[in-house]
Amino acid sequence: MSKDNRYIIRRTLSQERFEVLWKKRSNGQATLKDLTEMDEIINRDAGVRQFVLEEMEGKDDLNDNNDMPNMLQQPTVSHQSITAKIKAFFNRLFNIIAANHKLTSANL
Repeated sequence: MSKDNRYIIRRTLSQERFEVLWKKRSNGQATLKDLTEMDEIINRDAGVRQFVLEEMEGKDDLNDNNDMPNMLQQPTVSHQSITAKIKAFFNRLFNIIAANHKLTSANL
């Protein structure tokens, strides 16, 4: 054994398959069947499950700082007064009448 390869990494076939599926998912090429297979491997293999949990924990720390203010911000709702609603109604009505008048005069 050489000095560079002191430790033999023991991996199961499901761990090898998971690595392939993980790379496909990272590249955005995974199908639903691939994701289902990956889910089954995660549920079956404790080592893979631990890897996924560590990856998720690392990504949550990065995303929490950026997305949290946006998620907490409440959408603003503008309330119109009754006069503004009436004015908007008549503007729409006028635009519909004007559009119909243009269509009928164009057809003549």
